[in-house]
Amino acid sequence: MRNHRNPLAAVRNLGILAHVDAGKTTVTERILFATGTTHKRGEVHDGTTVTDFDPQERDRGITIFAAAVSCVWDGYRINLIDTPGHVDFADEVERALRVLDGAVAVFDAVAGVEPQSESVWRQADRHGVPRIAFVNKMDRAGADLDAVVSSIRERLHPAPLLVQLPMGAQEAFTGVVDLVRMRALLWRAGGTVEEAPVPDGMRREAAARRRRLEEAVAELHPDALEEFCATGALTEGTLRSALRDLTRDGDGVVVLCGSAYRNRGVEPLLDAVGAYLPSPLDVPPVTGTHAGEGQRRPADPAAPVAALAFKVHATPTGRLTYLRIYSGTLEKGDILWDATAGRSERIGRILRVRADRHTPLERAVAGDIVAVVGPRSARAGSTLCAPDAPLVLEPPGVPEPVVSVAVEARRAGETGRLASGLARLTEEDPSLAVRTDPETGQTLLSGMGELHLEVAVEKLRRELALEVAVGRPRVSHRETVGRGVTGMVFRHVKQDGGAGQFAHVVLDVEPCDRDFVFRSTVTGGRVPQEYVRAVEAGCRDALGEGPLGGHPVTGLRVTLTDGATHVKDSSETAFRTAGRLGLRQALRSCAMVLLEPVVEVTVTVPVDAVGAVLGDLAARRGRVTGSATRAGTVAVVTATVPLAELFGYAGRLRGRTQGRGTFTARPTGYAPAPAVTPARQVHRRAGLSTR
Repeated sequence: MRNHRNPLAAVRNLGILAHVDAGKTTVTERILFATGTTHKRGEVHDGTTVTDFDPQERDRGITIFAAAVSCVWDGYRINLIDTPGHVDFADEVERALRVLDGAVAVFDAVAGVEPQSESVWRQADRHGVPRIAFVNKMDRAGADLDAVVSSIRERLHPAPLLVQLPMGAQEAFTGVVDLVRMRALLWRAGGTVEEAPVPDGMRREAAARRRRLEEAVAELHPDALEEFCATGALTEGTLRSALRDLTRDGDGVVVLCGSAYRNRGVEPLLDAVGAYLPSPLDVPPVTGTHAGEGQRRPADPAAPVAALAFKVHATPTGRLTYLRIYSGTLEKGDILWDATAGRSERIGRILRVRADRHTPLERAVAGDIVAVVGPRSARAGSTLCAPDAPLVLEPPGVPEPVVSVAVEARRAGETGRLASGLARLTEEDPSLAVRTDPETGQTLLSGMGELHLEVAVEKLRRELALEVAVGRPRVSHRETVGRGVTGMVFRHVKQDGGAGQFAHVVLDVEPCDRDFVFRSTVTGGRVPQEYVRAVEAGCRDALGEGPLGGHPVTGLRVTLTDGATHVKDSSETAFRTAGRLGLRQALRSCAMVLLEPVVEVTVTVPVDAVGAVLGDLAARRGRVTGSATRAGTVAVVTATVPLAELFGYAGRLRGRTQGRGTFTARPTGYAPAPAVTPARQVHRRAGLSTR
């Protein structure tokens, strides 16, 4: 057991990140088993894992919801979040990364860096979360640690620092050489680990790898470089300290390897979590705002309470709100201020979380991740703080939904229950959205993908016993300016008794590579600055509906070139109205382009099925961007495909490859869509299939 002067130094808040099927949940299960938190190894294929406790997760064999667990290893308190690997549930990853201090990125030893591996890595980059890498499945045929390290360097662009050398390959993988301590770790039958000297047959290679590690570290760390130049080598203490600094600064990524399924490599991974990933004391104080001014809160139990809600879960026994406590001490019965909703909340219970099981606590302190019972208004992204020290923390970003389905209750009397169920879904998952189609009157449920919506609808059916009819999925289009207009004059005049409204604006509209840019070139004070801001606000109001089909408008620059005011009737309201109506008129005069969401698809199939797969992708308007062969028998094809063409693709792919093909997809943005006939547009609005 390690002794820490400050208890916060022994806390590690980390997430497990990976592409789907890289073994992320199995790594989590083995961590729980190695730390004594569980006494039986859970298996994904048996549906016995701790973190995949939802019935849908067990039925589908994938992680859908981020699950928090807590365990202890060598004196460290590890708060761990197992995140989904499927692209449709990227918002769960985003909300988890917002509250984490570090992460373990899991890679498949055969596949290396996969599309979703890259996506979650970029998400962690945006949040500045330090990572270590664990190359899993070293026991599989075709496992190649060096190839994975190369793919990490080439595709993710960090400096990978390999600190282990595998002993044996594929089925014969039995241990690793720790290049920092220069000792061998062997796993015997039953999962017990033994430490031994480096075998004679591996000493030369281990020494060469250690030298390569020292050189890589010396290139990145000034203190290590000084020692390396002076002595020609690095001591174990210097190497550890440098690896810790490089990891926490994001300048390097420590790489370990193992086989979680066979329980090999988990203990060194836990040691690395404690040694290299940061504690709450090592990360900068959290920043927030109050009354327009920035404030910082240190990770200090004696400071005023500041906590961020990152997940809400409705259970049969009550509503759980998951919190990351950044500062202060939270006790049962405390009254906190929900700075986002502007109301007080009482904390009824505090719970230490282990997936769907909970242990009551009397208090929680800065650095903890816990669940609380009591808050009624808090949502994901809400700030709960001390009433006498209000603060608003930056919430996690919420992506815009890209796919919608029409939903309705099969029984007329259950419409109210359906509305309540949909409200509960959006409360738990901010990436879901519900709206009413103004043309058809249908209720539309929108989300991040086909699977995302399937899971949401199935949740309504299972948990609320609702019979729900679901329409065909539809994608969310955008509109953009293909060719702009200049000198568009719009005059807003309204006189109906009393003070009138007058605003005169002249607008230029042109394409732009950003979502929206507004500028003013008006000179001579013809339009006062406060009215210019009102025109910008009006233009932003107009972006909600474009002229082609009422879709949001993006990719344009609006320039206010001239205008005029009236001494009595001009106001900010009048100019905002002029900005809104004027831009709408200008867009009707522009050559507009309809955009559709596109995704990068990675299809893995047997070599003999490549022809059929390529033909099917071409029929779906796909553009092949690359292909490769693994081990001579498996082909990997990447292509850019419109999202609308992927509905039902999983079943078609299985049929064309006799069940041996798989695919993953990640959003890449929007691209021009083909022209849509009026009849086809009517069918789309009604949610009917046009195939």
